[in-house]
Amino acid sequence: MWQRLLTLIRKEMTALLRSPQSRRLLIVPVILQLALFPFAATLEVKNSHLAIYNQDGGAASIELMQRLAATPAFPHVHVVTSEAGLRDLLDRQAVALAVRIPADFSRKMATGQGVEVQAIIDGRRSNSAQIAYGYAASVVSQYAAESSGRPPPASLVVRNLNNPNLEYRWFVLPSLIAIITTIGCLMVTALSLAREREEGTWEQLLVSPLTPGYILLGKAVPGILVAVMQGLVIAAAAVFVYRLPYQGSVWLLPVAMVAYGVSLTGFGLLISALSSNQQQAFLGAFAFMAPAVILSGYMAPIENMPPLLRAISAIDPLSHFIRIVKGLFLKGYGVADVWPDIWPLLLIALLTSGLAYRLFIQRSHA
Repeated sequence: MWQRLLTLIRKEMTALLRSPQSRRLLIVPVILQLALFPFAATLEVKNSHLAIYNQDGGAASIELMQRLAATPAFPHVHVVTSEAGLRDLLDRQAVALAVRIPADFSRKMATGQGVEVQAIIDGRRSNSAQIAYGYAASVVSQYAAESSGRPPPASLVVRNLNNPNLEYRWFVLPSLIAIITTIGCLMVTALSLAREREEGTWEQLLVSPLTPGYILLGKAVPGILVAVMQGLVIAAAAVFVYRLPYQGSVWLLPVAMVAYGVSLTGFGLLISALSSNQQQAFLGAFAFMAPAVILSGYMAPIENMPPLLRAISAIDPLSHFIRIVKGLFLKGYGVADVWPDIWPLLLIALLTSGLAYRLFIQRSHA
């Protein structure tokens, strides 16, 4: 029986690699996303445009303008002389943040009175604008503290754990391992049974000496192998190309990838069992992928989601695997730290594979 299972696995791998289109599906996304994501998927503000409307013209306001212009986050500063010019820049989205310095700014600064500088944020680009506002606010606060001649009554000293320099690539690359692994594994398994139906070999598969359980296992193993290979390639590139530190146990990463691959193949086989052709399977995989990424915590913290979505994210394998990979890379996770996210992956795999098995039995007798 094991020899027959190995034969089915070899058949699946051959079908997966024999056509140029299939090989490109496995290789091209890895290369493109590995080259683009660490640079494109970032919330850092490095080349932001800032508009300044100085209604004062005094020495204090000019110095504040110079300090804002010298901030690395604002290499492009637009100085406007009217309200209409300020509105035009915001309407055209030429700037995400504008600063209006009031007409009495220099006088109040000279007499030690409180003065407000207005920041105008473009709500259409709220994320980047809020980050840019943080930079501008720190410049204004520092200038006000220096001009008053008195140290602030209390100060907050920041220390960044796990990512001391706040390198955004350190956040993106572990998540990228999980996302690309998801795409490859899910596509391979989701298309497997649907391809048999579309190519007319479904009946041959059913009359083979293999039981339904062995057939599903033979369809799942190639997806797990693809997930592990793609994940290890990206992890190696993260360490050796992008210099991302890896602090956890080396052997825990492939073990976690196998557990994650098993959970993904459960969903993939479930999609494949429900699909009549490869087009339906592809659309089903895409329908799973989009909410899985949104609910994983990659785009927004899970804690900020409503209770219902937090509960749904618990059955999202991507949310567990992202925590594992980030912990292994940045926090030096060990077995005790990884296990709370490993066992949900195995439970998800058990439930989804069991449901896929039942659907496979029902459709094989239909």
